[in-house]
Amino acid sequence: MTGDDRLIRPAVATDAPACAAIYAPYVTDTAISFETEPPSAEEMARRIEAATRAHAWLVLEEAGRVVGYAYAGPFNPRAAYRWSAQVSVYLEPGRQRRGGGRALYQALLSRLAERGFRTALAGMTLPNDASEGLHRALGFIPVGTYRRVGFKHGRWHDVAWVQRSIGDDDTDPPAEPR
Repeated sequence: MTGDDRLIRPAVATDAPACAAIYAPYVTDTAISFETEPPSAEEMARRIEAATRAHAWLVLEEAGRVVGYAYAGPFNPRAAYRWSAQVSVYLEPGRQRRGGGRALYQALLSRLAERGFRTALAGMTLPNDASEGLHRALGFIPVGTYRRVGFKHGRWHDVAWVQRSIGDDDTDPPAEPR
């Protein structure tokens, strides 16, 4: 996907430092991520490689600089869940509600559908108005909330789960996502 100065493309290992820098404030300053230590660029490169092998990891560039990313991974390791993917999107602080998250997710969901996935699921620490609005706008439906499931920054947090169909639900899936 391209725009005036916007490009969405598959992530590569050299995007890891930018992705790590985007993610770090979510880890250190918010409860949006339940990680407590920001991953290094090396760890982020490992995550990018794992996601691109089986699912997808996309980055958003604006004026040639990575300013956001979205990725998918396994929803659950048990075999019957293999056509479902857990998805996440992160943008640089201050870039929310400007269309980047929507564009990333639309490209990611399209890529997952091409690979044979049928369902995308996302968990959101509450409250998170921006993420709730994004998922609702993209057709995700609420499926439940885990209450007081994570403790971070001195308090308990709930996590709401949403899901969306991304493929043909009425036919048998491929033997494996591709």
